[in-house]
Amino acid sequence: MSGPTAGGGGTALGIGELARQTGVPVRTIRFYCDEGVLESDRSSGGHRRFAPSAVERLALVRRLRALGLGLPSITDVLTGRRSVGEAVSAERAALDVELSALAWRRACLRAVEEAGPAERAARLDLLTAAEDGRAAHGLLTDFWRRMAVAPLPEDSLAAFVAMAAPEPPADPTPEQVVAYAELIVLARDRSLTRDMVRRAHANMRQISDENALLTGIGEACRMAEPLLAAGRGPGPSGALDRYVAAHASVRGERDTPRFRRTLLTHVAVDRDPRMHRYWGLVGAVSAEPLPVGTAHLWLLDSLERAVEPEGPATASR
Repeated sequence: MSGPTAGGGGTALGIGELARQTGVPVRTIRFYCDEGVLESDRSSGGHRRFAPSAVERLALVRRLRALGLGLPSITDVLTGRRSVGEAVSAERAALDVELSALAWRRACLRAVEEAGPAERAARLDLLTAAEDGRAAHGLLTDFWRRMAVAPLPEDSLAAFVAMAAPEPPADPTPEQVVAYAELIVLARDRSLTRDMVRRAHANMRQISDENALLTGIGEACRMAEPLLAAGRGPGPSGALDRYVAAHASVRGERDTPRFRRTLLTHVAVDRDPRMHRYWGLVGAVSAEPLPVGTAHLWLLDSLERAVEPEGPATASR
């Protein structure tokens, strides 16, 4: 006659009885024992013996397996290293990542599928730049962090990078994955990168406080947003004055016509058509009606008009 197993009281169960009570096949129970999910003792005849608590333990294993949890996560729950809630949350987070990757892949396939025969090869070539949304986001993030040559508080740098390198949409459209791929292509443009790095090093020599400059530019952009929303074209405004003042302050200058002309040359790389394209693509990816980059471009156009109010023809005379 068998006695209780070492893990609890009551009459010990043989593997066949445990299988009958739980509906779990004997071979699966053996597997769980070998993997350390279930504990058992051995009878004098070498047969596995289980405590009565193994019934409920095995039932919990079945429920968690039905939710897709792996044996390591289940073992963590059974040993108390994790609660059921923690294990389920971790599994859900991992599933979110998988679903996001599948959604990105589906959008890429649709982007190629919807392209005309003449442009399909070019579309395929473009999408190789962003075939994985998370990896593509990492490339953009690294790009903008490299541009931050001057020291910045981490929270300020993180906020700027988050604005300049948008997260891939969880369920992107084909247009959004194409836009993201174009962002990667621009970030890999060597001549653009060279110009931006050169400007960053020049700023580090000329600017006393990069963080103060970013703060001032951010305030100017927020002031410009309602003007853009109202359909107002570039021109004189309090937003432009704040933008120029932010630059003048960190350079030890005053807002004068001469300084505005000089500032226009300092921000030349920001006015590059490729940067216009970049911020337009950021808007397409983020689906924001007025991305901060768009407001910044509006301020740059306003600065150009303030310096050359009658356009290029005036400057040529």
